[in-house]
Amino acid sequence: MRRELATLIAALALPALAEARARVVIVNGDAAGVGFNDPTPAAPVGGNAGTTVGEQRLIAFQRAADIWTHEIESKVDVFVLGSFAPLSCTATSGVLGSAGTLTVWANFPRAGYLDTWYHAALANRLAHEDLDPADPAAGYGGFDIRARFNGNLGQPTCLAGTSWYYGLDTGHAPSQINLLTVLLHEFAHGLGFASFASVSTGAYFLGMSDIYSKYYYDLTLGKFRDQMTDAERKASAVNPRNVIWAGKEVRDKLHDVLARGTPFLVVSFPSTIAGRYLVGPASFGPAIDAVGVAGTVVLGDSGGNSLGCTPLTNGAAVAGNIALLDRGTCTFVVKVKNAQDAGAAAVLIADNVPGSPPSGLGGVDPAVVIPSVRITQADGAALKSELANNVTARLALDLRVRAGADPGGRALLYTPNPVQPGSTVSHWDTIATPNQLMEPAINADLPISVDAPQDLTRSLLVDIGWDGEESRPARP
Repeated sequence: MRRELATLIAALALPALAEARARVVIVNGDAAGVGFNDPTPAAPVGGNAGTTVGEQRLIAFQRAADIWTHEIESKVDVFVLGSFAPLSCTATSGVLGSAGTLTVWANFPRAGYLDTWYHAALANRLAHEDLDPADPAAGYGGFDIRARFNGNLGQPTCLAGTSWYYGLDTGHAPSQINLLTVLLHEFAHGLGFASFASVSTGAYFLGMSDIYSKYYYDLTLGKFRDQMTDAERKASAVNPRNVIWAGKEVRDKLHDVLARGTPFLVVSFPSTIAGRYLVGPASFGPAIDAVGVAGTVVLGDSGGNSLGCTPLTNGAAVAGNIALLDRGTCTFVVKVKNAQDAGAAAVLIADNVPGSPPSGLGGVDPAVVIPSVRITQADGAALKSELANNVTARLALDLRVRAGADPGGRALLYTPNPVQPGSTVSHWDTIATPNQLMEPAINADLPISVDAPQDLTRSLLVDIGWDGEESRPARP
């Protein structure tokens, strides 16, 4: 059974299927003079020998294809229709690129699960045949993955001040976005790192599960996704850090990839708000350690507000304790430095918009020497409601839990509240350390890797069948 997720305007001539190990094949879908055919001169960079912008783009695409060719096994070539085109963008935000399977398949020969959707390339791999070969006469078929990338990046109206880095290494500048890592990420979605279920309604695509959802397990509900009602699936998609991947390969490789220790905030007094709270650690200042910082939580006062954008006026109360500040007006590093100057031992910054889990704190300042984290707006309100009762807390690292896993050693899926269409479920949680390729945002420190010991992407694809057959998810 085949269902289209997109309609192709025209089919291009395709290379013949490989007789031995299959290839990931890039097909140029751009018109003359644009995208891959852009004739703008360019100097070779980072191992990319192209001499025009178009050549460098195509070479980067081919390197991503070569990496995935090495990492997956199939008897059937994977055809990627690629292009550079204007995508949704403003001066401050925009879409870098997108990729996904063009069709989904169910009940094909050698499918491991009945009535279950598979991505086209994976279905071909398991069926040992091309289920949708090109038909030039009919004008459709043949392509497995559609990949579009933003050709306007860096223009005044599209993420001004940034640009693509076309090198084949990690030599990008802070203002550049490494195209190769974005390509590896997006190709992984097309190969199977994605679910087709609606995260807004909980409904399955055309009423059937998908192979990705077979490994989705909600710790709160104690159910696999297939065991849930639509309403339960909808609620589960906004259950932060309580949804895990139940595949064996990911679990086996997780300890080689993710760092020991997950940061947390524990409130021990008063009992009305006692418990463990989620935090988003800062990219600046010292790393949170297992000993941690303990003290009374004190609301910082910077001239009648708790923003911390000017020197704190209640240094006597803050000194030696954990300062609580609010997000807004100035940068995180300014807030933390002002609290540090007042004698704070650590800083909590409460978000100013609803949502969970809390993101990290960005910024750079070598002068910051105390740890700091973001907490949710709701948790900040809970702490503030009890400050008169001397809230006692500890910010530390739990070495029993890997950064990006649950206490049972299973990788966390990204299920933020509120839902993030296009990101929710089909990515790893952002708490993963080191940063992973398949987090919802591309981090600047990613290596050029899709496999352990650097990354868990290939491990997930092995679970769903890219190494021969699907592993069977086990109840946690």
